[in-house]
This record gives sequence, structure tokens and C-alpha cells, in this order.
Amino acid sequence: MIHTVLFDMGGTLEDIWYSDQTIEAVTDRLLEMLEQNGLDVRCESRARFWAKVSAGVARYKKWSEGTMREKKPEEIWPDYYLADFDLNREKLAAISEDLAGMWEVTYYHRELRDGVEETLRILADRGYRLGVISNTASLYSVFDVLEAYGIRSLFENVTLSSVTGYRKPHPAIFQIAMREMCVRPAECIYVGDTISRDIIGAKRAGFGGTAQIRSFLSPKKDANVETAEKPDYLLTEISDLAKCLPDLKNG
Repeated sequence: MIHTVLFDMGGTLEDIWYSDQTIEAVTDRLLEMLEQNGLDVRCESRARFWAKVSAGVARYKKWSEGTMREKKPEEIWPDYYLADFDLNREKLAAISEDLAGMWEVTYYHRELRDGVEETLRILADRGYRLGVISNTASLYSVFDVLEAYGIRSLFENVTLSSVTGYRKPHPAIFQIAMREMCVRPAECIYVGDTISRDIIGAKRAGFGGTAQIRSFLSPKKDANVETAEKPDYLLTEISDLAKCLPDLKNG
């Protein structure tokens, strides 16, 4: 019987998107943080700076998605994101988590989806255990954002790729979350916005159910995914989840 509901973060619990405006904002903030910490990128223009950063991000994305692994921020920023600049590695590593956290909330615009807190409380009242499994290149950003939304206390467990070293859809990140919560795969349902990472990953891990709620990122991340895998539930609103899961306390 399913009694544990695990959620993706960006695109699922939150609406998330990026735009030309968020790219401008993250460029400005990144240059500012580097300058404040004595790291001179010596780049002829903002456009050239962003082009080099984008190339580094793309290299890391290719590696991490190809291996389904995640490195720590102190490796990601000097070895990938800012590898095209001759920066002091020790200084850069020292602020890498600050950069990672800033990136997560500046490159992406984030808002808690309508109905999330109410749905979580309904599920908790019905006897479900709740957790989060998220791909992120920051060690602390997910915790900080959950706190800012006022819903951190509703989750028994938060499992991050930056901590485990495994990214969805690798089954290991799901297995680590289950081990920490002492639950079996058949007792879990996973809720995410992508087929490629969330639905396929949860199914590979043997979860008893999967649910998808689409986001701005869904078509981008699922562009090359096989269509054979389908969620057990397709949600229009996050509140639809409460309609799919019975009350455990009152049968």
C-alpha cells in the first residue's frame, strides 16, 4: 500500500522558468559577486562573459546528464561554469556554494504553485509521509527555498543530488531517499514534472506509483525522451493529487 509521497522541487512544488530578464539578472549578480571577492574575469563585454559561462554550464550539463552524477559546487564552478576564466581556484571554491545558491534563485524565477501547502497538509492529515527528491547543484538552496515558502516542516526528508552525488533518473537517489525514510519502493509514489528524470527514475526504482504535473521545463527536458513511459496520474493542478490518493486514516 502506498503511504509515502515524494516530490520533485523545481517545476513540481514550484512554478519555475527563465527568460532574457533572468539571464541579465544572473549575469549582473555573478559579475558583482566575483568582483566583491577579488576575482577579475578580465572579459571584454558582458555578452562575451555570458557566452563563456553558458558554454561552461553546457559542458557540465552534458557530463552530469550523461553520467547521472552530480559534483559539489566547489568542483562545478572552477571546473565547468567558470573554467574559461583564469581565476584563483581557492578563492572561487570558497564562494562556490554562495554562487550556486544565487544561481538557483536568480537564473530561475520561482514561485510556489497554487494549492501546494493545502495539498501537503491534506495528505499529511490523511496519514501520508512526505519527502522531496531534487536535482540541484547547490547544497542548501532547496532547504532555504522550502523555508521561505513556509513548508519545510511538512517534509520528513529532503534528498538532493548535490549531497548524494546521483542525479535523477539514476535509481540510487531514489533508493537513498527510501533508505533514509525506511520505506519500500511499492509504498511510494513520486510526483514530478518530467518523464525523463522523474517518471522514468521512479519507475526504475520500483515505485508503486508516479504522477506528473507539467511545467515550463517539461518540454525542454523531455525533448528526446522515449514516449513509452507514462505516469500513472497526469495532474492539471497539484490539488488533483489529493483526489488520486485515498485517506489512510479513515479507509
